[in-house]
Amino acid sequence: MELMEAISRRRSIRRFKSTPVPRELVEKVLAAAVLAPSAKNRQPWRFVVLQGAANEKLARLMREGADLMESRGEETGTCRNSARIIAQAPLTIVIFNPAYMHDDIISSHPTYNAPDIQSIGGMVQTMLLAAHDLGLGSLWICDLLYAYPAIRNWLGRREELVTAVSIGYADESPAARPRTPWQELTVWREEE
Repeated sequence: MELMEAISRRRSIRRFKSTPVPRELVEKVLAAAVLAPSAKNRQPWRFVVLQGAANEKLARLMREGADLMESRGEETGTCRNSARIIAQAPLTIVIFNPAYMHDDIISSHPTYNAPDIQSIGGMVQTMLLAAHDLGLGSLWICDLLYAYPAIRNWLGRREELVTAVSIGYADESPAARPRTPWQELTVWREEE
């Protein structure tokens, strides 16, 4: 598959078949992911692959996090739908940033943390494109942050929890989502 075709045809998948994903395909996705560029080649990512009951437990922790927030009158956005998707997907890769090993990530130095988070975003895009190239569907999920402490504690991780990607065989073929043309988003500037 040509790269530009993969970029234009990749979709966020929210319904997966129950068919297990062979480990060798997951390993290929991870091998591609770590080839992504990162600031100062820090490679600020660590992965935990969840399958089966572990996937369902992640979804349950997210639902419990949403329950807690809603009991305090806080909004939870799409958290419950993301939990449903995770529970249905054959596997989810949870992504941590090892540079931040403390509980108060808000105090992290922004000029150091921002490049790591940007690098992780680029790595996730590489992961999504690799999954698509291998005939897999994927969904980038950020809603797990509603259960941040519970997920870190359950997985025994001290690193910063950043995001997750659910992967499996697509059980839907969504149309392309609307995109603002680049021409409306871009300003060209020259100086002499």
